[in-house]
Amino acid sequence: MKPTFEILERIEKCSTKYVDGVFTRIYRYLLREDIYHAAYQNLYANKGATTKGIDEDTADGFSNEYVQELINSLKDGSYKAKPVRREYIPKQNGKLRPLGIPTFRDKLLQEVVRMILEAIYEPIFHKNSHGFRPGKSCHTALKQIKTEFTGVVWFIEGDIKGCFDNINHNKLIEILGRKIKDSKFLNIIRQFLKAGYIENWQYNATYSGAPQGSICAPILANIYLNELDKKFDEISTHFDKPSSAYKSPKYHEVDKEMKRLSYWIDNTTDEEERQELIKQYKEQKKSLRTLPCKNKDNKRFTFVRYADDWLVGVCGTKEDCKDLKEEIAKFLDEELKLTLSEEKTLITHSSEKVRFLGYDISVRRNKQVKGHKMKNGKWRQSRTLHMKVALTIPHSDKIEKFMFDKGVIRQKENGEIQPIHRAGLLNLSDSEIVEHYNAEARGLCNYYKLAVDYHTLDYFCYLMEYSCLKTIANKHKTSIRKIINKYKDGKTWSVPYETKAGTKRVKPVKIADCKGGKVEDIIFVRKKFNWKTTIRQRLNAKTCELCGCKNAELYEVHVVKNLKDLGDSNWEQAMKEKRRKTLVVCNKCHKEIHEH
Repeated sequence: MKPTFEILERIEKCSTKYVDGVFTRIYRYLLREDIYHAAYQNLYANKGATTKGIDEDTADGFSNEYVQELINSLKDGSYKAKPVRREYIPKQNGKLRPLGIPTFRDKLLQEVVRMILEAIYEPIFHKNSHGFRPGKSCHTALKQIKTEFTGVVWFIEGDIKGCFDNINHNKLIEILGRKIKDSKFLNIIRQFLKAGYIENWQYNATYSGAPQGSICAPILANIYLNELDKKFDEISTHFDKPSSAYKSPKYHEVDKEMKRLSYWIDNTTDEEERQELIKQYKEQKKSLRTLPCKNKDNKRFTFVRYADDWLVGVCGTKEDCKDLKEEIAKFLDEELKLTLSEEKTLITHSSEKVRFLGYDISVRRNKQVKGHKMKNGKWRQSRTLHMKVALTIPHSDKIEKFMFDKGVIRQKENGEIQPIHRAGLLNLSDSEIVEHYNAEARGLCNYYKLAVDYHTLDYFCYLMEYSCLKTIANKHKTSIRKIINKYKDGKTWSVPYETKAGTKRVKPVKIADCKGGKVEDIIFVRKKFNWKTTIRQRLNAKTCELCGCKNAELYEVHVVKNLKDLGDSNWEQAMKEKRRKTLVVCNKCHKEIHEH
């Protein structure tokens, strides 16, 4: 029997080669043990793995028998997805986002379903889709905007009302059915969609939407919205029209005159006449740089989508944009049963800023001439910034709001901003306080590395550093100056801490620390196929890693949320020594662990 990972890799290759291919008999892959161990390997380290759904089932207690029991329920048709536990998490705008927490058994099967769906659909997803995909990220979306939105005149900012909550179940199953001809496999997905949720001890049915918190919800949403990507491609095909001429008539006329003057400059013997021609040539060249190179009669449609957020760039008129907006709204309503928000879907001139993925995006109108090196090594003077995309940082909405929310700064009566200490960090050690600030500063600096005004984050790093100093000074009831003198390290300051390798020092993050090198993408990381399943090997070894027993009836995996929370008991010390969040133990030891 072939390992399941080979089958999934073959499915992926087939899907890449035959875009319109159909897959049958997928359900049988849900009955293979090795895929569940691979799925568990992807899940157990997540913080939510030990979070309970509506029952006591979590990643703790996983075993070969657990897998076999799940497979048997799928074989005899007795498997039923359980309702999720409904919780609410705060959103940035102050509202609450509903979150569903499935039971771990359902999570495990959902991860298996996700792996299969990813193998089938990932090769055929549109290249302009960047949300929740392996190797894709906000940064890859922004980089695409930076290159492909050059010269666009209008932006259409897309906003779908409650997209994830309003996905039509029947339509989603219909879309899946075009590619997957296996009713038993589709019925499992239908069960996840229709499972309902428990809130305040009361069951509520779900009639639409991909439940947030579900393992397979992101890929199901991408499959659904891939239909919108196809519509965008269709629009681009009938809308795009090249310019009527390579150069505008006025630009061509001036360019032609410059070539004539250049010829006579090279072939005139009279020096006075030659200088006059050079003067005219320079005037014409100066005039040329103020003229648009191409006619403005070309039309172009391009887009980028990240989950349910999308941005369209249009070369055309505002009337064209209005027609396109109506066409998109009609398609969403009639085909996907979704509603485009009229108030939030705005048509904006590209000279003005639009907000997308936390960046302000605009197209520059800058006719400043700069010298730049060409591929052939020669230097050329041109308008290097004109009609190019500029990604900028929304300081007041993002950076300042972050610092106010975290208690890093306060505003004085005269309007000035002042760094302050953070009382919530006073119980940490000095090195941990610095690391806490560094993690926050480094995260924002790395995210906004693509911004043209990246250097302005220097002031943000300064405020973070002095808030950090004030926190340490407040902890020791002393002054900032004394803290700097205490931890002085050359031209800067850093806090020493002890490790097994000796003493190390941690210093506050500066913008220069994040500037150098290539911009690293913050990508959505999902292990594709992790078949080096150490958990499976350890279970099959049938040896308790705590007492050494080799003849127990059952061997289970004990999982903890964080290693740093462990105490001094024998099993906790064993996990610390192994530096693992898992411990394969016999059922007797597992029972004793939970009793204590």
